[in-house]
Amino acid sequence: MDFTEIYRQSQGLVAFSQGAHFILTAVADRLIVRRADTFHVSRSWQVSSSPSPSATALAAAPSRPKQASSDNAAPAAISHIGWSSDSEYVFAACAKLGIVCVFRMRDEDWTARIETGAEGLVKAEWAPDGRHILCFSEWALRVTVWSLVTGTATYIQYPLHPDRGHAFRQDGRYFVLAERHKSRDTVGVYDAAESFRLTRHFPLPTSSMTSLALSPTGNHLAVWDSPLEYKLFVLSLTGDVLGSFKPEPDPGFGIRNVVWHPSGMFLAVGGWDNKVHILEQLTWSKVVTLELGTRLPANVTIWREPLNWLEATEGRGFLSYEKIQGPHPLNAARVDHSKAPPKSGTVQLEFNKTGTLLLARFENVPTAVHLFAFPGPGEPFSPRLRSVLFHSSAVLQARWNPVRPGRLALSCGGQAVYLWSEEWTGEGGSEEEMAECVGVPARKFESRDVRWAPDGKGLALVDREAFCCAFEVEGPE
Repeated sequence: MDFTEIYRQSQGLVAFSQGAHFILTAVADRLIVRRADTFHVSRSWQVSSSPSPSATALAAAPSRPKQASSDNAAPAAISHIGWSSDSEYVFAACAKLGIVCVFRMRDEDWTARIETGAEGLVKAEWAPDGRHILCFSEWALRVTVWSLVTGTATYIQYPLHPDRGHAFRQDGRYFVLAERHKSRDTVGVYDAAESFRLTRHFPLPTSSMTSLALSPTGNHLAVWDSPLEYKLFVLSLTGDVLGSFKPEPDPGFGIRNVVWHPSGMFLAVGGWDNKVHILEQLTWSKVVTLELGTRLPANVTIWREPLNWLEATEGRGFLSYEKIQGPHPLNAARVDHSKAPPKSGTVQLEFNKTGTLLLARFENVPTAVHLFAFPGPGEPFSPRLRSVLFHSSAVLQARWNPVRPGRLALSCGGQAVYLWSEEWTGEGGSEEEMAECVGVPARKFESRDVRWAPDGKGLALVDREAFCCAFEVEGPE
């Protein structure tokens, strides 16, 4: 792989444009757009640090403590950035000041400014149409949907969570939001094509909903209860309860992760009990349970990161994982169930693009990544553990390639990126799997996050205050 130079960034704010032609980053109060081919700066804007009139009035109120003059003079720190779906606009949000600044790629002088007012700002994100921005207020008061076309705002009251509990249908037409009205969990369905007009509003069977997941088909909604109750419900977008799931015996704690199969026909549910339950669409009952065992069988491909390979290679070049013959013990950390929540269970569940592989990471085996083979259409339904990747340090991030289903990238906080692929061509001409460690050629760099470009041809490696990119070297045709 070819690596770029190291560039500055703040708070891990690095994002590829939808076409992977540009990279958007934030450095303190400045927004920077670079070309993805040359990494030359294409656009740059400074976000004004002047707070909104509401924020100024609240800061001057006698009931609130006055900030030091050094804080007032400090520049605004950008907390959120994002591209519109057509890469025509970008925004930079400063949650502390309650402002969102919008800029246009084709007109460097055009700008728009959103001031959230007294309710504050926790998070901002684009709607799929690229012409509306959703602003989540503090204290779960409301979601404000701002239109760049009309300049008007639509207000939705009492969202349950700002960081989860909402989703757009895949075509972007409907916005589904978990809400809390009169001490009850509810869901609102809003028509994004009609200025986010409310089309459905119904109560939920949960007592304290944690989050929701909308199926890829947009027909079913999975909601699950608090971390203390292992309850999952599947509903239609009209509010009808189609099914529910609660394992027997009760594991004691609730659900950590829920992910839909890309076809929408299966649902993977993981909790704190190191089990992944697969539910099917017809009856919403369990068809198989994938469990973290204490020993890996002989039919599982086991890869292990070589010891001290970074020192031996001086952080340059790449080296294949060591392939271990099973059966092999799985040394999981001992779990203290007297402390809540326990350090166990699934911290990540994710299907690849085609749904033929399911990635699972368990908290009490932080250095391992489990890959389960999932049957395709027409194949016998028998999911099984296919491969396990062991590392010297805990895995921080693992992400599937958005285009090529057989490619996986991982980061462990060191000066390297780890790649797994089932597209390797063996001596007989058949495809085989391969795992490689790739060193980052830099004096000091800790790869804490890894993000694929939308075209699947490049990676952004993110450190605490820096980032670089890596691109595959294309051989001659």
